[in-house]
Amino acid sequence: MPMSASEITSLIEQALPGAKIELTDLAGDDDHWAARVTAPQFVGKSRVQQHRLVYDALGGRMGGPLHALQLTTAAPT
Repeated sequence: MPMSASEITSLIEQALPGAKIELTDLAGDDDHWAARVTAPQFVGKSRVQQHRLVYDALGGRMGGPLHALQLTTAAPT
């Protein structure tokens, strides 16, 4: 079963308080998402570390309920 935008947002917000999350459903099927996540926890971290924090927040749902995620991350300016 695909994941809704609210489920994805909730998981990320719980793990990264203060994060700003913008989601786009790329295929209209709740299964292929693009996410832009801006979070204070990203300050001083590499892009790989930032992505890892987001994937950790999703708790292993990638490849299961969440089939595809095009991820862009940034620290707040």
